[in-house]
Amino acid sequence: MFERFTKDARAVVTGAVEHAERGGAQTVEAEHMLLALLDREGSRASFALAALGGGEWLESVRTALGEARRRGGLSQAEADALAGLGIDVGEIVARVEEVHGVGAMAGGRRDKGSWWGHRPFGRDAKDVLVRALRVATSRRDRHIGDEHILLALTSRPGVPAEALADHGVTYEALMRVLYGGGEAKAG
Repeated sequence: MFERFTKDARAVVTGAVEHAERGGAQTVEAEHMLLALLDREGSRASFALAALGGGEWLESVRTALGEARRRGGLSQAEADALAGLGIDVGEIVARVEEVHGVGAMAGGRRDKGSWWGHRPFGRDAKDVLVRALRVATSRRDRHIGDEHILLALTSRPGVPAEALADHGVTYEALMRVLYGGGEAKAG
């Protein structure tokens, strides 16, 4: 499948691995892929994000990803659902961090890399790559670009889609910007 990736898509995958390594994660996850996409400039995905107002809210998305990591990967919607059951995720995080240090629930190791320097892709990151392939083939595209990875991230539930949707970046809005010829308004 990787032979069909464009230079930009390969850069996203490489960037995701780098984000995982810097964060001490054992595996590359979908959040790392989004962080790598946010780092890109001059690509189709970066154009789409900019068209949806990305310059104004990119840092907010990075912050939301960091907060979710501190919550052990729970999305805000999941934390809200637990609050409805009387479970205060913020209090749990505070207590765990009080005993074990800030970021204790973020998961992953704090050492200098994985066994033999290999950082495997987690289930959600693999799912994003498979979805990117499906998006590309459904459009009859002969390549998989970073725009397909971005579309895949917004097509599945989870922290990346939630963080983007909070700024009006949805699968539908991206499709309009990338392929619809019309302007999409981020909300």
